[in-house]
Formats: sequence, structure tokens, C-alpha cells
Amino acid sequence: MVDHSYADLSLAALYDNLNPWGPGDDFYLDLVMSAGSVLDVGCGTGRLLREARAAGHGGSLMGLEPAAAMLVQARRAEPAVEWVLGDLRTRHWDTEDFDLVVMTGHAFQELLGDEELRAALTAVRTALSATGHFVFETRNPAARAWEGWTPDRVRQVTGRDGVAVRVWHEVEGVPSGERVTFTETYDGAPWPQPQVCRSTLRFLGKDALSAFLADAGLEVVEQYGDWACGPLSPGSPEIITVARRA
Repeated sequence: MVDHSYADLSLAALYDNLNPWGPGDDFYLDLVMSAGSVLDVGCGTGRLLREARAAGHGGSLMGLEPAAAMLVQARRAEPAVEWVLGDLRTRHWDTEDFDLVVMTGHAFQELLGDEELRAALTAVRTALSATGHFVFETRNPAARAWEGWTPDRVRQVTGRDGVAVRVWHEVEGVPSGERVTFTETYDGAPWPQPQVCRSTLRFLGKDALSAFLADAGLEVVEQYGDWACGPLSPGSPEIITVARRA
């Protein structure tokens, strides 16, 4: 097995097929269309901002992404968006003034360390306008989503070249505290051997999220448990948070 990530062009090209447009994308697109200036942190292939441009958004749109291969997909599809390679530490945000900052696709869960998380949230606060909002989602730890990440649950996706690829997940060992490490394996004709992405995600509960936000000078405005804006409950699959400057 070979360890890979979405820095690989062949895997990045599969991302949108593996993660088709859904209710979460509709939720964020509505927010983007109602905001004059938007920063998408961890924008991936840029699909959200591409759709916003296609729907007629004429304001400032910036996509920030640390994986160069993902930005290759974004730039090819929509050059009329500012695509920036890097993370929230890449720029000095004191001159920015975004009406909306979003982190979609559970990108927030990739902030693993306390200091990394605090630095990211502080940067978000700085990037927000006085009336701006920060919106992101994280999987609700009480729902224990990782228990369904097992190798017997194989998905098949088809790339742009029409070639089928099999994909499955497997959790490594026993989850340690708030962190879950797992592999995502790709197997198909494009590669001589399975390609394996290894990732760790952090699962923070409602109270911990609120505490980190408060430390960075942000406060929770709303929290939902699903993409229909249902109330947050112990069994909710998501913790969707809307925050603003405190």
C-alpha cells in the first residue's frame, strides 16, 4: 500500500464524484449568495464558489486551499474567483473584510491541535467584517459516525475518464479521545496498486466548540443538527455552527 492524499492529481480529480452535491451544499450556497464578500477556507475543488459565480454572484469570492492539486481543479473550472494556495496562516487578514467565512466538507475537523485551532479561529475573526458571520460544520461526536467507516462498505465511483474506482474506509485502532485516525483506500485501473489516504479528524462537542470560539473572540449565533436547520440533539449527525464577532 502507498500513502497518498488529495495532493495527488488523480485523487483530486475524483473528489467531486466521490462527494456529489447535496443538502449541505445547498445550505452553504444560499449563504454565499446573500453575502457580498466570501472566504471559503479549505475550498477543495472550489465547487461552492464556482456554483455561486454561475448563479450570478458578482462580489468578491476567495477560495483558500492547502492542496495544490485541488486548486488545479478549481482554477481550470472557474478563473473568475481568487484561488489562494495555503491555509489561514498564509496571509495577514487584518486588511480583509469578509461578510462570510465558511469551512465546508468537515474541513474544520482537520484542525487537530489546540494551538492550531485557536490560531485559525483568531484569523477567521480578523478576516470577518463587523457584521460578518463564520459558518462551519463538524460531525457530532455523540453520533459516532466513525463506527460506520468499515472496509465492508465499499463505494464505486466513476472518474471523468469513465473508469470505475472502488473506495472504502477503515478506522485505525481505537479512537483516542477526540481524535479518530482512518484510511481511505482507492482501488482501480488507474493505479498499479491501491492508493491509501491516511487522515485524522477531531470530533469536538457543542460545549468545546463554544469555548474555543469564545477564546478567539467569537460567539455562537445559531447551531443546527442537520442541513434542514433542525435543532441540535444528542443524536444529530452534525453540529452546524453560525458564529460572529463577540
